[in-house]
Amino acid sequence: MISQRFNLTFVFLLVLDFFLLLYVADGLSISTKEINLFYGENLNLLGYLTHFSTDIFGQNNISLRLPFILFYIGSVILAYLLTDDYFTKPIDRFISIIIFMLLPGINSAALLLDNSIIVIFCVLLYLYLFKLYGKEYYLLLVIFLFIDNSFAILFLALFFYSLQKKDNVLLIISLILFGISMQMYGFEIGGRPRGYFIETFSIYASIFSPILFLFFFYTLYRIGIKGERDLYWYIAFTSLGLSLLFSLRQKVDIVDFAPFVVISIPLMVKLFLHSFRVRLKIFRVNHYRFAKVMLWVLILNFIVLLFNKPIYLILSDNTKHFAYKFHITKELASELKKDNINNVFCEDKDLERKLNFYGVTKGNKYYLTNRLSDNYFKKIEIKYYGKLIKSYYILLLN
Repeated sequence: MISQRFNLTFVFLLVLDFFLLLYVADGLSISTKEINLFYGENLNLLGYLTHFSTDIFGQNNISLRLPFILFYIGSVILAYLLTDDYFTKPIDRFISIIIFMLLPGINSAALLLDNSIIVIFCVLLYLYLFKLYGKEYYLLLVIFLFIDNSFAILFLALFFYSLQKKDNVLLIISLILFGISMQMYGFEIGGRPRGYFIETFSIYASIFSPILFLFFFYTLYRIGIKGERDLYWYIAFTSLGLSLLFSLRQKVDIVDFAPFVVISIPLMVKLFLHSFRVRLKIFRVNHYRFAKVMLWVLILNFIVLLFNKPIYLILSDNTKHFAYKFHITKELASELKKDNINNVFCEDKDLERKLNFYGVTKGNKYYLTNRLSDNYFKKIEIKYYGKLIKSYYILLLN
């Protein structure tokens, strides 16, 4: 009965989360990086997914990000299914999935045109099939090889795991796949040594939230010392270890490593709750404090992600907003269309391509610029909550 209640609550929260992400997606304009991906000559998996979605639902913010939101939903479902027998109590499983759903890095990956959420989904799918049938799916690993370069981390983690399990077949196949991945993509480790260790640490802290990341670090250390290492631990430890090692001499792309780190949430929850329950009530005060602070930080981060535009009200420089590059364009296109201006010429070619996504194509009658001109035809002000974010000026070319 208790387990059923938690299952129903999980379904309710998942549906609510889905619609909240759709709401956030609708307010995120396409960025320069994303427009280059969308109109790129050589489409990859991300390009095909976005074109498939926009061909069905039209070119808008929601259809652009819908495939990645669906991968997020699939990832959450897989993460929940994976832990049905991982914890002894239903509440533990529920806590684990709530933390997973609130992680800043996971929610950001669900909204951006990036491989991260696809990689997370694939890793969780592999783990779930392994749990369900108790065997390796080597064909799936081969498919992963052609999805993204970051799966080299998974292959290396499986290699280390096979050494512990003394599985010679897995050892050989994972080593071969790792070698092929390095040959196809590689990880750049050359160049003049420059330390980015602290920067890498801070990015991980933003993905987890600072307090949770510190506990994640402790969890990997604690489990490693005790020797209770499972596949979750090997994947998370390999990813974190490689990224920190590389960061000693170069700047690393955390996007390649983060998907393999966030799957460690069940490890952290299990360790924390075990440490909590073995203590008498009078000695649980610090655990209560840690849990409350961690949970409120995650909730606050989630709220900021949902309702990020009011942050402009406290910023003196609008460009310092963490989502600035995902704002303005949609509203600008809407204002242009209100004045029946459907074709413009822009000095900023990236802006011109982004406006084209929203149906404002290139033309030779109107000139759009953000530089003040005395002979402008019309001025457009983009405001959020009454605050001016950016001004544009329209000049007649003919």
